Amino acid sequence: MEILLCFLMVSLLTLVSSIFLKKFKNSKFNLPPSPSSLPIIGNLHHLSGLPHRCFHNLSLRYGPVMLLRLGFVPVVVISSSEAAEAVLKTHDLECCSRPKTVGTGKLSYGFKDISFSPYGAYWREMRKIAVIELLSLKKVQSFRVALGQNFHVDGFVIDQERIEELVTEAAVALGTFTFSDFFPGGVGRFLDWFLRRNKKINRAFKELDAFYQHVIDDHLKPEGRKNKDIVSLLLDMIDKEDADSFKPSMDNLKAIVMDVFLAGIDTSSITMIWAMTELVRNPRVLKKAQENIRTTLGAKRERINEDDLGKVEYLNLIIKETFRLHPPLPFIVPRETMSHIKINGYDIPPKTQIQVNVWTIGRDPHYKNKWIL
Repeated sequence: MEILLCFLMVSLLTLVSSIFLKKFKNSKFNLPPSPSSLPIIGNLHHLSGLPHRCFHNLSLRYGPVMLLRLGFVPVVVISSSEAAEAVLKTHDLECCSRPKTVGTGKLSYGFKDISFSPYGAYWREMRKIAVIELLSLKKVQSFRVALGQNFHVDGFVIDQERIEELVTEAAVALGTFTFSDFFPGGVGRFLDWFLRRNKKINRAFKELDAFYQHVIDDHLKPEGRKNKDIVSLLLDMIDKEDADSFKPSMDNLKAIVMDVFLAGIDTSSITMIWAMTELVRNPRVLKKAQENIRTTLGAKRERINEDDLGKVEYLNLIIKETFRLHPPLPFIVPRETMSHIKINGYDIPPKTQIQVNVWTIGRDPHYKNKWIL
């Protein structure tokens, strides 16, 4: 019975896949170049290893604007600064929606955050909160810490080591694709259930949700409301009785905390690790950076604070070069086209996912920093 069921599913997917491929091949559009594809899986067989490196190797052969079919999802991979500018600037409005995946939907409480919510009225409200209420220069300078928590104290709901593991697991979950992401309807959901693909995502979400709830409960205490941070500001917005203003829910709050927590911790630590690694590998650059800091700030200075960053020019160059060689995320947050656009002369249909490979763009010799190297 199970063998028959699998045979029927494969046959159905093959039929739908053949129709999908025929539709693409007979298209009147001038589509971007694409590697050879297989029935059902499309170009998934090309992705053996780290996705950004696989896309990089394919782009060397098929160009900076490349079309892949991952299952039933058309994906255009952008691998040049000119094409990235067309996506992120020239056609920003047509490309500013987000694809919905199982991992991002789960960890963002049903796309209630800022980073992964699709374009629309809700996204505009969340962006307004982020720009005006959370990330304005005055507000950022007033925040002592993002969540008002000290992870080193004894008795914390999750110990520091586990928090670090959770950040890694959540980052993996956000980047993990499930069968539901690539294949339509119940077939993908059945395969995810049958192969238990969502187990790690659900486990990470459960622990992160408990952590967020602990942070919120602490801020709901009288002494907790004195903390000047993002959580207390969002709780103040929930308490407002202004009928004309957007009132976030607890899920909205947790989703925004997810953005701040994951994007603010993992990315910063990755950048620092890579910067120190490259300095150790390049003693001449390390020595020059030390001399620049001591000359600019004084030989007895033990610590550099945020106000000093504008004064130490060579250190800023090192940070920029680190971002070029080792971006914290090899891809920017994926986008999805809402209407037909043209990139480098190629037609990109609506509902096409766009992946900008920042890792590849940073390896363009045009952007090599001569001061550092």
